[in-house]
Amino acid sequence: MTGLRERKKRATRDALMTAALRLALERGLENVRVEDIAAAAGVSPRTYNNYFASKYEAITARHTDRVRASVAALRARPPDEPLWDALTEAMVRPWAEHAGTTDTPPSPELLAAIRMLNDEPALRAESVRVAFAVSGELAAAVGERTGIDPGRDLYPSLVAVTAAAAVQAGVAHWLRSDPPVPLVPLLRDCLRALASGLPDPTREGDDSWTS
Repeated sequence: MTGLRERKKRATRDALMTAALRLALERGLENVRVEDIAAAAGVSPRTYNNYFASKYEAITARHTDRVRASVAALRARPPDEPLWDALTEAMVRPWAEHAGTTDTPPSPELLAAIRMLNDEPALRAESVRVAFAVSGELAAAVGERTGIDPGRDLYPSLVAVTAAAAVQAGVAHWLRSDPPVPLVPLLRDCLRALASGLPDPTREGDDSWTS
C-alpha cells in the first residue's frame, strides 16, 4: 500500500511540474497562477501547496530531482571505485535515463524551457537557491565516500559545486551545438577533464576543447 501511495505522490508531483512548465511556455510566466497549475494537473491549490511553495519552485524542480538522483546513484556505486569515476557516472545517469538527450538534438520545447530559465529573473533566483540547497546533499555523499566531513573540510563541497558546474557547462554547450552532439559523452568528457585538472589545451597539444 505504501508503494502505491508513493507512486501516486510522484505522479502528482510530476504532473504539477509538467503543467507549470507548459502553462509558462504557453502564456508567459507572469500570466500563470498556482491555481492555474493545480487545475491543469487536476488537483486543488491546497494539494499543490503540499508539493511546491511557488510556481517558480515547480518549474525548477526537475533540476533538484536530477541532482538528488545523482546523489542516490553516487551512494550506490561500488565502494572501491575511484571517486571521480563514480561521480562521473552518477552525474551522467539522470541525463542518460531521459530519452532524446543522448544522440538527438534538443527539442524546441526543451530549448524554450532553458531560455525561459535563463531569461526570467525570478527563475534564475530560484535556480540559484535550489543549486545551493542540493549541492549540500551532493557534498554529503562525496564526504561519505571519501571519509571527509564537509562540515570541517572544503573538499567535498568543492567537488560537488565544480561537478555540478561541469554538467551545467556541458548541457549549455549541447544546447547550442551545431551540428548537434550527443549529450552523455559530452558530459563524461566535461567531468573527466575536470577530474584531470582541466589541462591547458594550448600547452598539452590537445585541441579537443577548441573549435
